[in-house]
Amino acid sequence: MSSEDKFIPKMLGIICNWCCYGGADLCGVSRFQYPTYIRLIRVMCSGRIDMKHILTAFLNGADAIFCGGCHINDCHYNPEGNYDALSMVNLCKKLLEHTGINPKRLRLEWVSAGEGIRFANIMNEFAKEVEELGPLGKSEGIAPDEMKSRFEKIIKLIPYFKLVKMKELAIHNPDQESYTRLYTAEEIDKLIREAPSYWIDPEKCQACMTCAKRCPVDAIISAKQQVHIVDQEKCIKCGTCLAACPPRFGAVTKVVGAPVPPPLPEDKRAIIRKARKEKAS
Repeated sequence: MSSEDKFIPKMLGIICNWCCYGGADLCGVSRFQYPTYIRLIRVMCSGRIDMKHILTAFLNGADAIFCGGCHINDCHYNPEGNYDALSMVNLCKKLLEHTGINPKRLRLEWVSAGEGIRFANIMNEFAKEVEELGPLGKSEGIAPDEMKSRFEKIIKLIPYFKLVKMKELAIHNPDQESYTRLYTAEEIDKLIREAPSYWIDPEKCQACMTCAKRCPVDAIISAKQQVHIVDQEKCIKCGTCLAACPPRFGAVTKVVGAPVPPPLPEDKRAIIRKARKEKAS
């Protein structure tokens, strides 16, 4: 392959302010070399890195992502932030695997402010590995449109993953190897396959607005005397609306493994009470 045809990956590094960024700074001051195509973003703590940051970066064309933080038990900003990063990255790797993307494209390492040479070595090693992997999607045999669709589906489910895996994401275990066993491919497949949706039955809804008041993300379109609608784009699948709906109405339904019925058009959402019907007749 000629130098003109050589694959130059798009690589992003999200690194903590207190240690890894210091290591990167020392690396530069010491003139240790690593590929210039790796772009670094500084965050206050590796625990601040979110699954959405990582998956959105892949959706937008990143070929690989590096996450860097303080060494375990040496987190400066939040005493246990790097544990949160460790669990989150391992879940992200399983989500990438489910999407058909090589999980080696995501890497997490601990680098102290005094480890400039270690930072350079990690960057060079990771860059070489990504160059061998090739372009995102193309190397995995996934067409761009299909890959985009898969990532968009996974990103939309992130709030749901956080709710279901809340305990695992909050584990703080010094045994780093144990984090690789937190999530299995089968478990992730089932989690995605059985992701619920919530729908409000227009025949049962009494426009009491109870579900709308309880929804933590304002995902319910509501008004007095109008059938309520769940905004599926905003819904985080927490089930609060199902629990909040008065049992005497039972208007909220949990839907699994099937499409949600389309919402009523706005001009047909008015609720006509029995008394009004009788008066009208």
